[in-house]
Amino acid sequence: MRCPDQPAQPLPRRLARRLLPAVLVLLGLAACAPQPARPVASFGAPGFVEPPRARVGLLLPLTGPQAPLGQAMLNAATLALFDAGTPGVEFVPRDTGGSPGIASEAARIALADGARIIVGPLTAAEATAVSAQARGGRVPVLAFTNDGQLAGNGTWVLGVTPAQQVRRLVLAARNAGVRRIALAAPEDAFGQRLASALRTAAPEAGLDPPVIVTYPAGSPRAAAASQVASQGGEGLGLVIIGESNGARARELASALAAAGLRAPATRFAGSALWAADPSIGTEAALAGAIFPGPDPGARSGFEGRYQAAFGERPPRLAATAYDAAIIAARAASGGPSAPLRLPVGEGVPGADGGLRLLPNGEVQRALAIYAVEPGAEPRPVEAAILPGAAGT
Repeated sequence: MRCPDQPAQPLPRRLARRLLPAVLVLLGLAACAPQPARPVASFGAPGFVEPPRARVGLLLPLTGPQAPLGQAMLNAATLALFDAGTPGVEFVPRDTGGSPGIASEAARIALADGARIIVGPLTAAEATAVSAQARGGRVPVLAFTNDGQLAGNGTWVLGVTPAQQVRRLVLAARNAGVRRIALAAPEDAFGQRLASALRTAAPEAGLDPPVIVTYPAGSPRAAAASQVASQGGEGLGLVIIGESNGARARELASALAAAGLRAPATRFAGSALWAADPSIGTEAALAGAIFPGPDPGARSGFEGRYQAAFGERPPRLAATAYDAAIIAARAASGGPSAPLRLPVGEGVPGADGGLRLLPNGEVQRALAIYAVEPGAEPRPVEAAILPGAAGT
């Protein structure tokens, strides 16, 4: 495929007008990668020479199947640059094509071009390849993946991880007086991470040892439900359903109810994926079930600003790009010569709520609790809480 030299794509007029006072407009990319980055346009008087700015490499899937998501993430990062109000920072997008190999090469070019920090890429496989490049240049990476195993050695995992979700559910259970929690999950990577997180979080919260039942993906859910009921006993107050697929989550919930686990004695819970699956509310056993999600106020504000700028609602993952970009802009705000200052240990207001970078590469997030409402949108029932605050 031949890639012509395409003209820069302007931002929507509404955002361009908002960015004029900040003298920074981020241009679109041509649909090929890797390639030299296009410049950042500026507005100023004739002959005006801008001072040098700190470069931030944005690694996004701007071509391939994930290109629409990549463009939305680029929009969100641009919005973050405006919200941060840091004229000493320049975002330079690079296309990963959704491939670890291309992502690695994009990172190499970004580093050679003077990037002081890397935002992205999207997937765990890409992040693994990019982190290896960045470590050599001692450049931090703010990756979008939710694979917490990649945290550390200069890489921070910005996606909402299974461990973050489990810790918020454990806090909600403890606040409701629950003493014992169970997990029923398939024997896949997601289920294993949920189980590991629950084994750690429950005793840290002062709760009884959890009941953990995992099963092969193709096995009958009724057998797993019976095992949970028999091991949990009468004191089981919350069962976390570790199915990432909505249909299988509904099937497991029905099997658990048939095994005698029903509200109000036992409540069901799920993952943040439930927020995007309206079919969850069609299962009677899941009425009133809870799951973690973004701070509703912060999310509403982000969606409103994004829609005003780009004329459409952002996809959920665009918030991760916003969060990473706002941190990068803050860290590099001193310009290309000043020391990079990542806000490690500090609270940062993000698109989905507050977050905090930890020294080990993990990220704490302020997650709210939502309840499933049959025939309606999920209802927030507990405010977003950033771990480390009083009572957490």
